[in-house]
Amino acid sequence: MNDTTHGIRIRPGSLADVPAIVDMLDSAVAWMNGRGNTEQWGTTPYSQKPGGVARVERYTTENVPYIAELGGTAVGALVLDSGPSPQMPIEPAEEPELYVRLLVSDRRYAGLGIGAALLAHAAEETRRAGAELLRVDCWAGGGGELVAFYERNGFTRTDRFLSESWPGQVLARRVG
Repeated sequence: MNDTTHGIRIRPGSLADVPAIVDMLDSAVAWMNGRGNTEQWGTTPYSQKPGGVARVERYTTENVPYIAELGGTAVGALVLDSGPSPQMPIEPAEEPELYVRLLVSDRRYAGLGIGAALLAHAAEETRRAGAELLRVDCWAGGGGELVAFYERNGFTRTDRFLSESWPGQVLARRVG
């Protein structure tokens, strides 16, 4: 599956992609911190957080990972699941759904539509699974830029939540 605009190729992910995903998460933390955002993911590189690498390993073995590539280089990652993380204060949907558990892109390739391509792929996978609902939760702090990103990609706000003083927003997209 390709995004013809920028040559983005999306392929299934695997345990072998863990180092690339962790690198993307580390660079995302540094990028956010450089913009003054220390609340969303903190200041510790993801690779140094207790359980961080193990969580990414679980994403690639227990969930459904996808990798966006540009010229053979991993530039983004998407992880889908059948519902929200049990650690989040979010109720499962009352219908079949797919749930975005992780979406990250390499900030060196910002502006190329990597996140949008991965979300379009998530919508395709949701339809392929016979579901009509795709949901995601995200940090709702700061100026709301992340929530606005999902809205630009066809999602609508549903429930707000607070998780360990972390303001969150659940968003949904109908794909049927």
